[in-house]
Amino acid sequence: MMAHKPLLYIVKLGGGPIDQPEALEAFLWSFANLALQQDTTQPIYTLLVHGGGKLATELGSKLGIAQQIHEGRRITDSETLKVVTMVYAGYVNKTIVASLQAKGCNALGLTGTDANLITAQQRAALPIDYGFVGDPTSVNTILLDTLFKQAITPIIAPITHNKLGQLLNTNADTIAQTLAVALSSHYSVELVYTFEKNGVLADTNNPESVISTIDKATYQTLKEKEIIHSGMLPKLDNAFTALEAGVASVRIGKADALLSLVKGQAGTTLTHA
Repeated sequence: MMAHKPLLYIVKLGGGPIDQPEALEAFLWSFANLALQQDTTQPIYTLLVHGGGKLATELGSKLGIAQQIHEGRRITDSETLKVVTMVYAGYVNKTIVASLQAKGCNALGLTGTDANLITAQQRAALPIDYGFVGDPTSVNTILLDTLFKQAITPIIAPITHNKLGQLLNTNADTIAQTLAVALSSHYSVELVYTFEKNGVLADTNNPESVISTIDKATYQTLKEKEIIHSGMLPKLDNAFTALEAGVASVRIGKADALLSLVKGQAGTTLTHA
């Protein structure tokens, strides 16, 4: 009988919970519980990817650095790159790691630059010049395999590099999807996007209007009708890319419902069909 692949939960944390200490703490308790669970029939591993966009925007404003967003993605000039590196790789990453350590989860904070974890190339300037924004080109899966086997949970901030000394800001949803795809050949990967909403909403003014299941055709229709727009676009684009590349499942929902999300009991589930 063929052995099951180890189960790997890749969780992306974004949106409001990062800005709210109580919400972040509640999420991290759930994540620690997920990371520490055991299964005698199948190894279980976890990995967390986080953003921190609102904090970066607030700090940039205080420093007099104008922030520009196009279709949910940050345009990153040289000064903004300094800000996002300080916020993502510094304050947010280490706050999360310290909190998880206090909960018994042996976490390690990383960026894409560390041990060549995630290399990237700077995005072409046409049709939109995003500045110092990177699109991933490789993942050091051997490093991640080693950490998992040592019961270390990687906590990854979305800063990458081009192997020529240039830091690059990379969309955290894209980081999560890239890692999920790269690891899917050796793990049964379940990708979970968490943020402040209950899932993908049919009506942004009604938090209960969660669309429970979305396939690729439905997504195109919802996008054309502008029911799905702005920051949700890169999230869903990445989700469907992951599914098409072999990731076992993708779910989107509220950060405080993480344990229900991984069971498929909350949020929005994306499907191939």
